[in-house]
Amino acid sequence: MQPTTAVIAATVAAITPWDELERLHIARTSAWLHSTDDIYRRIQPATPSPHLVAYTVLVDPDESGVYLGRHRKADLYLPMGGHVEPGEHPRHAARREAGEELGIPAVFDVVGEQPLFLTVTPVTRPAAHIDCSLWYVIRGMRTHAYALDPAEFDGGRWWDLNPETLPESDPHLHRFVRKLNSALASG
Repeated sequence: MQPTTAVIAATVAAITPWDELERLHIARTSAWLHSTDDIYRRIQPATPSPHLVAYTVLVDPDESGVYLGRHRKADLYLPMGGHVEPGEHPRHAARREAGEELGIPAVFDVVGEQPLFLTVTPVTRPAAHIDCSLWYVIRGMRTHAYALDPAEFDGGRWWDLNPETLPESDPHLHRFVRKLNSALASG
């Protein structure tokens, strides 16, 4: 196992699963990381599959909000984020994506610098593949309007941290918000 892959495997192993599905996703991702070093997307849109993704979830913990952008390709409201570059640590990818897509520095002080959540998601557009996504939480302000990268997003908006009122999004966003709410309540 390459040193970078070993660091990512340790990051994945440190995530406390929220539910049985996240426990399964962590186990599946750990097994994958221990079986290969080919973990970064090299050829767009989907090679190899699976590959690493870092979500950068903009959250206002004081005003109980999450900011989602209307992603042009996926046609869904999604957190910011993207593919982890070869040799890059997912947290550095989350930081990079905050700068590229939101135009802000990432401040990891809501729940810490480690990913809060991990998901394994089959994606069908633009080509079938599997994303292994690490969900990082960064601080935002609900009163601030963020100028998203217009090449990737058709605007964005704040949503309440209520899993029942979220828009069509990543299939795991509702579970992420439940885990986030629990972390915020206990923190």
